[in-house]
Amino acid sequence: MLRITIHDDPGALTFQFEGKLVGPWVREAEVCLQQTLPGPRRSAVRLDLTGVTVIDAAGKALLAAAHAHGAELVASGCLMRAIVAQITRTPIADCWCP
Repeated sequence: MLRITIHDDPGALTFQFEGKLVGPWVREAEVCLQQTLPGPRRSAVRLDLTGVTVIDAAGKALLAAAHAHGAELVASGCLMRAIVAQITRTPIADCWCP
């Protein structure tokens, strides 16, 4: 299951994802993004992944496409931060997993 909450703040439009970004939920997230983001944006777009527990290949592809269009990806925890680092091609700062 995936829960999507949209926060439209002056500085950014944030999509807060909670749950699993897998299977049919990836399509739901894609539809949500497409319906909410038509036309030019006057603020930044942020995808908050701090509540995501699992991402499959389709979820990673969605995040990569969003990042390619300028969305900021926010994550916590070693696994999600590693996935974001892979997508954004940036190093993972101070992350240690036993």
